[in-house]
Amino acid sequence: MLLDDLKKANIEAMKNKDKDARSVISVVLTKCQLQIVEFNAKGQEFQDSNVLEVIQKVLKELSDEKEGYKKVNNTERVSSIEHQEEVIKAYLPKQLSREEIIEEINKLDDKSMPSVMKHFKMNFAGRVDMSLVSQIVRGL
Repeated sequence: MLLDDLKKANIEAMKNKDKDARSVISVVLTKCQLQIVEFNAKGQEFQDSNVLEVIQKVLKELSDEKEGYKKVNNTERVSSIEHQEEVIKAYLPKQLSREEIIEEINKLDDKSMPSVMKHFKMNFAGRVDMSLVSQIVRGL
């Protein structure tokens, strides 16, 4: 399971004294643990797709944080965040390209925004940037 891989990577990062990798992996693991508690309370099972959602949220947060540091010209912190992004992106499956997304949308009968977004969320969770899908649908 992906969660086990992250735990092993966290231990490796500790051994290698890689503070950036350890930091971002720890954040993901903590957020996953919180969700596991919520899922257990609801009687649901926590799966790899849920881990991927957490990773994507952390990547979004890192991206926003990086933009803030770029504005104040803190290059050291920006490079640290870029390293964290590289570490965590390694756990995401290959993302669909713009062309693949357009091709998939063209296969659908109903090309309305809610229908397309639902299709991608159900069939390509973790493998597609939903904001890119939204942008493409608006452009069609």
